[in-house]
Amino acid sequence: MGLMTGTGPLGKQPAGTFNFEPPPPGKTLYLEPTPKRLRVEVGGVTIADSRRAMMLHESGQQPIYYFPPQDVRADVLEDSDRHTHCPKKGDASYYTIRAGGEEVKDGAWYYPDPLPGAPPIKGLIAFYFNRMGRWLEEGEEIGVHPRDPYHRVDVLATDRHIRVSLEGTVLAETDRAVALFESNLPARWYLPAEDVKVELEPSDTLTRCPYKGTASYYSAEVEGGKDLVWYYEQPLDEVGRIKGLVCFFNEKVDIELDGELQQRPDSPWSHRVKSDAQNDAPALTRG
Repeated sequence: MGLMTGTGPLGKQPAGTFNFEPPPPGKTLYLEPTPKRLRVEVGGVTIADSRRAMMLHESGQQPIYYFPPQDVRADVLEDSDRHTHCPKKGDASYYTIRAGGEEVKDGAWYYPDPLPGAPPIKGLIAFYFNRMGRWLEEGEEIGVHPRDPYHRVDVLATDRHIRVSLEGTVLAETDRAVALFESNLPARWYLPAEDVKVELEPSDTLTRCPYKGTASYYSAEVEGGKDLVWYYEQPLDEVGRIKGLVCFFNEKVDIELDGELQQRPDSPWSHRVKSDAQNDAPALTRG
């Protein structure tokens, strides 16, 4: 989430209002330089290494890094027959990548002649994030997708009284929660496990978030309780205060804050949790 996604100001469903006529929802492109050194690996071989990459923001999408061709190894790129069309950017051509004994078919793309009015992306090379072997921002590996510089996570101790229930059954109650506020997402309430009043059964589900780390799940011993709760055993340093605390899906339970029942949020993945479907998509935005 961030500038262009979810309820962000240039997303498809912005939560706020402007004092001017904003771009039509879903139509915005914004290209900017990044100060980070970026490296991309395939088969253990560095195929791109840049200190002057660009980040493209597009309405409704996670940001994508674009690299100057001079910072990408030409000897690992092979022209592909694949071509696609984007109504905002134009016709894309593709490369197959061969490096370190591995092949990533159609793993990179570029726009040889972008549409008039598109940002200056001509010739810049982008890579499918999850098809590369490894990505580094400076000296640290990143996962899932590039981090949006306009995405923020605040973790705050709260003295609100929090009560979690489902179909009249109290699942948890606490006065010592930690609140997590993440850009354009529902507030999340992390509770000590000792304040949960129902049995929790460990789940095999794991999801990853580029801002918080790898989440594990519990199922609650109630109707509709599959993967109802998640926690971060080893969160990233930036959100270390949520370590070991448990969080219930706002979309599936009733939460009262200081006695006031909260409306269940209509989030980008509400339809997924209703069917108990868990995958990387909700992990990116769950909180």
